Amino acid sequence: MKRRLRAPTVWLMTAVREMDVVIVGAGFAGLTAARRIAGAGRSVVVVEARDRVGGRTLNQEIGQGDVVEMGGQWVGPTQDRVYALASELGIRTFPTFDEGDELAFVEGKRYRYSGEMPRMNPFALADFAQAVMRLDRLARSVPLEAPWEGPRASEWDSQTFESWLRRTVKTSRARSMLRAYFGGILAAEPASYSLLHALFYVHSATDFETMASISGGAQQDRIEGGSQLLAIRLAEQLGRMVELEAPVRRITQDRSSVVVATDRLTVRGRRAIVAIPPALAARLAYEPPLPGYRDQLTQRVPQGSIIKAEVVYTEPFWRGQGLKGFAFATDGPVIASFDNSPPGGSPGVLAAFVKGDQARRLARLDPVERRREVVGSLVRFFGERAGSPEAYHEFDWSAEEWTRGCYGGHFPPGVWTQYGPALRQPVGRIHWAGTETSTVWNGYMEGAVRSGERAAGEVLAALSENALKESVTVPVGA
Repeated sequence: MKRRLRAPTVWLMTAVREMDVVIVGAGFAGLTAARRIAGAGRSVVVVEARDRVGGRTLNQEIGQGDVVEMGGQWVGPTQDRVYALASELGIRTFPTFDEGDELAFVEGKRYRYSGEMPRMNPFALADFAQAVMRLDRLARSVPLEAPWEGPRASEWDSQTFESWLRRTVKTSRARSMLRAYFGGILAAEPASYSLLHALFYVHSATDFETMASISGGAQQDRIEGGSQLLAIRLAEQLGRMVELEAPVRRITQDRSSVVVATDRLTVRGRRAIVAIPPALAARLAYEPPLPGYRDQLTQRVPQGSIIKAEVVYTEPFWRGQGLKGFAFATDGPVIASFDNSPPGGSPGVLAAFVKGDQARRLARLDPVERRREVVGSLVRFFGERAGSPEAYHEFDWSAEEWTRGCYGGHFPPGVWTQYGPALRQPVGRIHWAGTETSTVWNGYMEGAVRSGERAAGEVLAALSENALKESVTVPVGA
């Protein structure tokens, strides 16, 4: 995508473009919606604040034509829409490296193991397994389309996931492991979101094992050329329908149209799709103001906190040690690492994740000190060779102006049951998309694609309905 020069903030003085639909945000949701709308023969434009497309995906070049992913990257079984999209765009996937032993650091003790779980105290293992089975069972009773309508929704939404762990899981090791798993998946502490949200998230991702696994799970495959390539190819198909460096400031609607005003252009459409996280949607000005019900929802869905580092070595030395590169820890800066090497296996790359409280702590450090702590965690995992990387890349998604956190938004206690219906309900001519609005694979690239398809379907149906209402049949002889 060519970079467009930023224009001064003079949106009140710009000419107004006329479109059927205007979409805010050129992430997977916005681009998917635009593709479907354009394919139906409707005019559409996507306005994006950044100088790039891809939203919460971002490729990083590491030389020799190889890239690593600084944002969302994995795809796995039942994520059918992303696989289909990749196929339609001529992009292949390849398996995440998953051969060898795994490492776990639980309450200060190191475990090297093969199979599903480390060989630790059998009472802790049984406790963990029982907790996972119970989570899966409870999660299946949460209606994905309307979590607030579940039989125990009020009870589960009135407590945090942390309070459930303390009350239900008996051993500290099992609790620590569940905190690590969910912390790595939601990029937030278990005290930050409700039990209902944790259960919805598990059900949305099929079950706990699917959500947490590499082979056969959500981390099974990667995109050749990096996950952002999907968005780049979509934008290439859309061409001039995508406008970059156009931050939206105000959305105004009346009975016949909706006007989206950006720093570079103003677009009037018959419908609009806001395809950005609720926390960012709250920062736009709306005229007339959003209903209090919707506005208060956006005040209550914070983004997770994540720093992702890609640490590059001359070779994946851990493979020679019989390790797959996956490690997780219940303490320390880095909560998890994965082998993120290119398809050919060279150079070696470890993706390291710092989340929640630790991400906020490291974000306040000097970059040199932050790198020292991240690399130090990898040395703890894989030995002294991990201390001498060839290159180091990091991205703090909480500091990114047009994201303000990853992987997605999470729902604190009370939000689902008090405000849930407002999540996808259109406000006049404004429709909502983004992975946070998806019922399946919420928080993932798959969820973003599905949400874009759903919002596009709503808009096309509304446009067709309006066209029928506006057509007038004159009786013969009138």
